[in-house]
Amino acid sequence: MEYTIQTSATGEFDDVVDTTSAALKDEGFGVLCDIDIQATLKEKLGEEFRQYRILGACNPPLAYEGLTEEIELGALLPCNVIVYETDDGDIVVSAVDPKQLVGIVDNDALDSIATEVNERFERVLSGVTDELGSTSEA
Repeated sequence: MEYTIQTSATGEFDDVVDTTSAALKDEGFGVLCDIDIQATLKEKLGEEFRQYRILGACNPPLAYEGLTEEIELGALLPCNVIVYETDDGDIVVSAVDPKQLVGIVDNDALDSIATEVNERFERVLSGVTDELGSTSEA
């Protein structure tokens, strides 16, 4: 089952993260958390890992609308967007597919919210590749 939407981007890793964060902001999302997996695994386990960041994105009006319809939806928030380096050195930007995410909740009132978030995430991914270029579709 596909549960993300994604693209690949050219450029330096940190530039891709910054461009992704800016594109999220342009679509009304704030980045509530930025988890550096590479640094965390090095610090906590002493393990080397590829460059990998998790951006916890939230669009407050859409989150409010969703939580009003389904109070337990908070367990699925924020929506995560990841930026990581592949074994080949490409950089992938991937967002959770909100349609799949809310599909586990049996509440049709969330469908339009999931569609809206999905459309915004698609524009975020397009904005990243428009700004930086793409190596190929991931």
